[in-house]
This record gives sequence, structure tokens and C-alpha cells, in this order.
Amino acid sequence: MPPAKKETRPSSRAGRLRAPAFVKNHRGVKNWKEAGAWLEWRGIEDIECITPDQAGIARGKMMPSKKFTSNTSLALPSAVFMTTISGGYPEDGNGFSYPEDDGDLKLMPDLGTLSEVPWETDPTAQVICDLVHQDGRSVEFTPRNVLKRVLAAYSERGWRPVVAPEIEFYLVRKNPDPDYPLTPPVGRSGRPIGGGAGYSIAGVNEFDELIDDIYHFSEAQGLEIDTLIHEEGAGQLEINLRHGDPVELADQVFMFKRTIREAALKHETYATFMAKPMQGQPGSAMHIHQSVIDTRTGRNLFTNEDGSESAAFLHFIGGMQKHVPNALVMFAPYVNSYRRLTQAASAPVNTKWGYDNRTTAFRVPRSDPAARRVENRIPSSDANPYLALAASLACGLVGIDKKVKPDQPIGTTANEDEIDLPRGLLEAVDLFENDKDLRAVIGDPFVTTYAAIKRAEFETFMEVISPWEREYLLLNV
Repeated sequence: MPPAKKETRPSSRAGRLRAPAFVKNHRGVKNWKEAGAWLEWRGIEDIECITPDQAGIARGKMMPSKKFTSNTSLALPSAVFMTTISGGYPEDGNGFSYPEDDGDLKLMPDLGTLSEVPWETDPTAQVICDLVHQDGRSVEFTPRNVLKRVLAAYSERGWRPVVAPEIEFYLVRKNPDPDYPLTPPVGRSGRPIGGGAGYSIAGVNEFDELIDDIYHFSEAQGLEIDTLIHEEGAGQLEINLRHGDPVELADQVFMFKRTIREAALKHETYATFMAKPMQGQPGSAMHIHQSVIDTRTGRNLFTNEDGSESAAFLHFIGGMQKHVPNALVMFAPYVNSYRRLTQAASAPVNTKWGYDNRTTAFRVPRSDPAARRVENRIPSSDANPYLALAASLACGLVGIDKKVKPDQPIGTTANEDEIDLPRGLLEAVDLFENDKDLRAVIGDPFVTTYAAIKRAEFETFMEVISPWEREYLLLNV
């Protein structure tokens, strides 16, 4: 990294008003010179250099801001991106093996993501990093690079995807003992929150101060919330983000998860993105709206010039119908994820599509032809946003390339029929490994690494004896 030229932070109000416009941006700078001035103007003392691991957890290093803007090399061991959610490591096999030297991977800061960390007491900034090998090659099995690989495949065809995620989550009472079930929080009314409050403004108002902190923290980081609602579950909220570039939106979801957890902790509450945190309550989803732009014409690839549906639109849906079940492990990555995917619930367990039909996996919302899009309703909120977006777009791309024809759209309830998706994690992993078309888009290094991690996580889960087993098997078998 080239050293940044030091600039004196203005000490007077007049000086601050004369400062370059870019230093006032909440999010992102163009180069290292601007980064130095941005940090100096804010009096930033520390920098968090972070990157999402396979679970979407922020990994990285913290350093003084002066060291960050000097010619400093940042690195993380490659094993960090081969770690299970419980901190273990998978066994070699099925095409996966650890690098013999477990060498370092270089962290390359994306200065366009530079922002403050508003919940820290000391002036602190954060920046999202990409991973490269020592020779500069992209590390193919890290999540941000997986998404970039899929977007590069679109770019080769002259296309640019546009996405808009919707993220559901629960607020729950603090619960330091994992043996006890989670319970809904107490709102400003002093009473535990109940379910059935979908789109209730009163339900949102129960958490006014917490939500204010989410907004304030988000604004300080340059994160844009489109809308916020109360969902059906007890203490379940949903944040919708404005549509845009997939990497930028994945970055925002990554940062929003940190932000929401921190805001909740400030109010002595947990925020959880588990797919099914409480028995008897709805699961939490991460719906993904998708469209594709022709970069030459600027037109929506899903719409013909006369406003009608294009062949690419139908083939995109066809690709999702055929390949999303094989990519389910990227949308439903944990054993708990499959508790959300049950019949006659709000989460779809089919591969059907329909116009404004929320019981189908793939919904086409009502819109103008220019805004024609497909909503993937299968991903759960525990999914890594980079991987969920990569998988969804990859399935659609394979459909366009292979001209996969979709079924007829469904206009009736579709979620009470038989289940079209894998029912468990191991079945999902097997399908994932054996989809050659999907593997070609996403890349062998990621497929083998991710599958090995998921198998190891399942084996760890199988070591735990559940309350169900103690209740029904202890004295009966």
C-alpha cells in the first residue's frame, strides 16, 4: 500500500467547511491519498480490516490508522476460510484438502467500503477486504470472490445483475445459557412481545429507541435502509434495502448484521439471524429480488422492447427451478435452516413460480416492464449474503445459457404440496457437489471447501443430544 500524504485536520469551523467534499462522505474513498485525509479529518485512531468468512462472520485485523496508511502488508491464514461455525476443521476428502503450508492470504482493502464504526467509544473505522494469494491471484474459495466470479460471468456476456435483499431477524431476550429456549423480548409497554403483529406500526414502536440506534448507526456508515417493518413473529423485524450492485448490497447486508446486533446489545437484547430461533414462530428469510441489465443498451434483459416478457426472463426462472435445489446449501447452510422449510408455512418448500404469489419459491412482483424482476424466497437469513446472491444469480445464469424452460406459473396456493427441496443438510451437500453446471460457474475450489465444512458441521451437530430425544426416548425405548 502506498503511503498516504498527511493532511492537517481543520481545527476551526471555517476550516472544516472548506475541507474537500470526499472527507464528509460517510462511506468510501477513491484512493489512499483520500483515505489518509478522510481518517485524519475524523480523528480516527484504529482501523478494523475485515472480511466475511464462509459463515459471514467478520474476520480480520485491527491496527492503528497510521499503520493502515503506510506500506503495510495484511494477511490471514488460509485455514480461517476452512473453519466450521463451531471453530473446528473438516477432514480431507471428496476433493478437499488443506494447503500443505497453510500459508497466508493477503488482505486487500476495498477503499470504497471505508466507514466509521459508530458503536465504538474510541474513533474507529472499518474497511472490507478481498483475499488474494501472495502472487496476486484471487482466492477462489472466499465468499466475496465467489460472488465476483459469478458477476464476471455475467459481465463476459455484456450483462449486469441488479439485486435488492430483504432481511428478517428476531429480537430476543438475552440468553447466555444455550440449554434454554429463546423467548421474545419485553418492549416499551413492559409486556413480552406476542406474534401476529405483521406490518404493525405499534409493534415497531415497541422498540423505538433500539430502532433509532439502528438508523443512526446505519446513517453513520452510509448504509441505506429502504423500509423497516414488523413481521409475523414475536419480535421479528424486516429491513429492506434499495436495489443496486450485488457486491455493494452483499457488503451492506454483511454490515447490517453487525450493526443490528450491536444496536440490540446496547439495549440489553439479542438480535438473531437464525433461520428458526423459536419453536412455534415463523422462520426468518432473506428474500432476494433480481433483474439483469444489458450494459450495451441499459435495458432490462427480462423485458422485450414492446414491454413483454423476454425469453431470457423465462430461462432465468427455468434455471432457478432446476438448480436452486442443488444450491440449497448456500441458501440454507445449517441444520437449523431446514426447520424453517416446512409445508403450509410462510417459507416455500417448492420450486414453483407465479405472479405475485408468495406461496411459490420464485415470485414475480407486480411492476412496470422496466422493473421486471424475480424474487427468490427460499434463502434464510442465516445465509452468507455473498454466497446466497452468488448462488441465486448463478442458477439464473445457467438457465439463460442452457435455455431452460420453466413450468407454467402457479396462481393457487403452492406450499401445501409435496416438498421439492432437500430435507436435510447432507442431502443438500450431495446435490450441491454433483451439479456440474453450477460448479462450472461457482468454481471447484469453493465447492469442495464449502461441502467439506458443511459435512463437518453436521457431524458436530450429531454429537449433541436434543431435548426431544430426552423427552421421548429416555423412558420409552
